[in-house]
Amino acid sequence: MRIGILTVSDRASRGEYEDQSGPALRELLRERFGGDVDRARVVPDESAEITRALVAWCDDEKLDLILTTGGTGFAPRDVTPEATRAVIERDAPGLVQAMLAASLQKTPHAMLSRMVAGIRGRTLIVNLPGSPKAACENLAVILPALPHALELLQGKDSQHQAVD
Repeated sequence: MRIGILTVSDRASRGEYEDQSGPALRELLRERFGGDVDRARVVPDESAEITRALVAWCDDEKLDLILTTGGTGFAPRDVTPEATRAVIERDAPGLVQAMLAASLQKTPHAMLSRMVAGIRGRTLIVNLPGSPKAACENLAVILPALPHALELLQGKDSQHQAVD
């Protein structure tokens, strides 16, 4: 499984703030899958930068999974969902619904999330919140389904069992 983590943050991209969500997601993936992340990058909250990174990782790098973190809220510069919608070819709303349902059990603020999940080619893209805790909690919700989803995207006949 080839994975990329794209952190979307103006402050982190300028070096004013150390990215914490990207490394937290990397550690969670390492614990669950034993592998490492193939690509990690920090970009500002700029739609063109986000779409450029997503397209390159999907089309050129042929990553299996791209996780974005940040830019999914109501702030004026939160444009990650729009940038993601611009590049995906098919929606994956069940992933977002699962994350939202679980998050609403923890905080009513979860309803302010505008996460998107979808497919470009054979790559699954999932938006996650910008906070390290929320990003990891949301990823943990969908982790059991990801191996099977990625096998299906690769055209494999999967009998994969859910990962706990």
